[in-house]
Amino acid sequence: MIRRFTGWHMTGILVAFFAVVIVVNALMATIAVQSFGGTVVDNSYVESQKFNRYLAQARMQDRLGWQDVMALDADRHVALTLTDAKGVAVAGARIAAVAEHPLGRAPDIQLMFHEAAPGRYVSDVRLPAGRWQVRADIDHGEQHLLQEVF
Repeated sequence: MIRRFTGWHMTGILVAFFAVVIVVNALMATIAVQSFGGTVVDNSYVESQKFNRYLAQARMQDRLGWQDVMALDADRHVALTLTDAKGVAVAGARIAAVAEHPLGRAPDIQLMFHEAAPGRYVSDVRLPAGRWQVRADIDHGEQHLLQEVF
């Protein structure tokens, strides 16, 4: 015997469908809120006004031709190797950096560097396990370089 499809059946299907949609949306919103650690910039309008200055800095850095390689050594210290456009080690630079957790879940770590060998600089602090974004501020006489490494 075939049962008839009634309005109650259709009501049940609609209620079940929208219940699934609401539960999935609530779950996704909860995950999104819990995984976002904070703001990227405090005021996006003010930051946008600095965009042309950032482009000018990037062009100036490109003209310098410096090459840098940043990596973690075996002890989780940040190691930075810095060479000029001709491949000669850049010795005597002052380097300060900030290590930031990409999602803002861990506090920023200030890094100071000492020169272990000509053109090779090592941070004074070890980075904890995890993913870090390092922004280095490099000064060498009149030359200045900002570097961001993920």
